[in-house]
Amino acid sequence: MFTGLIEAKGTVVATRVAGSQEGGDLWVSVPAGKFRNSKGEVLPFEMGESVSINGACLTVVEIVPTGDDIRLKFELSGETYARTSLGSVSEGGSVNVERAMTGEKRFGGHIVQGHVDGLAEIVSISPTGNSVVFRFKVPAGGSRYLIDKGSVTLDGISLTVVSPDGDEFAVWVIPHTLQETNLGDRRPGDVVNLEYDVVAKYLEKLSGPYRA
Repeated sequence: MFTGLIEAKGTVVATRVAGSQEGGDLWVSVPAGKFRNSKGEVLPFEMGESVSINGACLTVVEIVPTGDDIRLKFELSGETYARTSLGSVSEGGSVNVERAMTGEKRFGGHIVQGHVDGLAEIVSISPTGNSVVFRFKVPAGGSRYLIDKGSVTLDGISLTVVSPDGDEFAVWVIPHTLQETNLGDRRPGDVVNLEYDVVAKYLEKLSGPYRA
C-alpha cells in the first residue's frame, strides 16, 4: 500500500516490450539518497519489494547499484501494459517513484493501492497565482467516483479533486509538487495513470444489493 506522496523522480534507462500479451521489462534509475528513514539512514531496496512507478505497483526483480543511483528492474505483464501508460514511457523520461508504506511512515496522502483503473487525459493546464490548475478527463463511467474535495491518484500522486463536472475535474498543483514530480513535464493531450479512491469503490460494491 502507498500514500501518494512521491519520494523521488526516477529516470527510465531501458524499456523492452515483448508484446501486448507477453509483457516486457522496465529499468528505472533512482537516487538512493532520497530514500531514508526517520534517522536519516539510507534504506536499501530489496528484491521482491513493491514500488509504485507512475502509480502502478510493480515488483523489484533486479537491483544494480551505480554510484549515487540505483537501477531497478521490473517485469511488466500484458495486463499492466493494457491498463497503464507504462508501455509508452521512453528512455530518458522521468517517472514518479514511491516505496510501499512502513510502520514509521507518515500517512500524508490517502490509501493508494497502485492498481491503476485507467488513463486520464489532460484537457488543459492553466497557471493561476502561485499554482497551476490541471484539468483532466476520465474514462466513461468514472465520474461517479469524482467527489469535490475528495482524493484521486494521478501518476501515483495523491491529489484533491476540485470542481468535478461530468467526466472532467481539476486539481490545483503547487510549485513543490511540480518540481518533485513529473507533472511539470506534462502537456495537454498527455495521459496519466488514474486510480480512484479505493474506499469509494468498495462502498459502491458493498452497497450495490441495497441500491437495486
